[in-house]
Amino acid sequence: MAEPELATKGPESDASAPPPPAVQQTPPAPTLSEHCTSDRPTPTGQSSTGEVTKLADIDVYISKPADYPHTPSKLLLLLTGGTGLHSVNNQIQADRFASEGYFVVMPDLFNGDAAPNASTLADEPTTPGSFLDTFKIKAAETAKSFLIDMWLARHTEEKVMPILTKVIDACKDEFADAVSHGGGVYAVGYCFGGRYILLLAGERPTVTGRGFPWSAVSTPAPDEEAGKTVVGPYIKAGAIAHATLVSRSDFEGLKAPVSLVSVENDPLFPDEVRTAGEDYMRENGVEHEVQVYPGVPHGFAVVGEYEDANIKSAQVTAYEQMLKWIKEH
Repeated sequence: MAEPELATKGPESDASAPPPPAVQQTPPAPTLSEHCTSDRPTPTGQSSTGEVTKLADIDVYISKPADYPHTPSKLLLLLTGGTGLHSVNNQIQADRFASEGYFVVMPDLFNGDAAPNASTLADEPTTPGSFLDTFKIKAAETAKSFLIDMWLARHTEEKVMPILTKVIDACKDEFADAVSHGGGVYAVGYCFGGRYILLLAGERPTVTGRGFPWSAVSTPAPDEEAGKTVVGPYIKAGAIAHATLVSRSDFEGLKAPVSLVSVENDPLFPDEVRTAGEDYMRENGVEHEVQVYPGVPHGFAVVGEYEDANIKSAQVTAYEQMLKWIKEH
């Protein structure tokens, strides 16, 4: 496979009529792709080995190293795409990190409400054979887009961040040994979950009664100079694969080291957002790495079967990139 790139007019109107006023283009609302909301086929012969349980009243999937607790482990938070907690592929992803010595906690970010139309993707899309087939496909795509937009409206930062901070606080109590052994909490995130790695890795000011609605979940530290309080960072280091819904402002206040697995020409994580983030991190001394993978689809780094050997190879490389980053920090 190609090596990933390292990146530190309308109809004419009547001549006598005045020209119509310019229409301001509204950028499209952020959304997700099929790769964020549907699983690839599970690799042949593989199944998950962890368990779903409750932590601070939140469903979590926990995967432990085989020799835990006899051998110390570091705590790793894994944040999923839209397929969520019960996706076998996501669970296998957690198990892979556990096999490397991490105590993995994968929380249900969606409170039992995984993304709509989450299903297994075939390797190649069906080619429409007739006008009616094409119409049906387009109608289905429109319906899916609407359902995903509605789903996103239910799972905003104001809903997801309290889940995460609550789980992190509970981990510090329930799994204090793992948190202590790693000197904090590590985190990896895919697709939807990728943006939240940035939020957890940042330090942000807030004012009592204003600012982030979730900021009261954890006790903020005083910032006497600004007359404000500061929340975060919540993690020691993070790794992100093909994040979605990221804006330039999500990089502001970033403190913890982050590694980015990005897809070349990814409309769900546009180049201008990524490069603005790189500029911010470089100018503010945030330790980071960015690798851009050509010729792969969004979502490629999540466990799942592909026929294309180049994609399969890139999937392995992306996992190794993320694992190496958290091991070195």
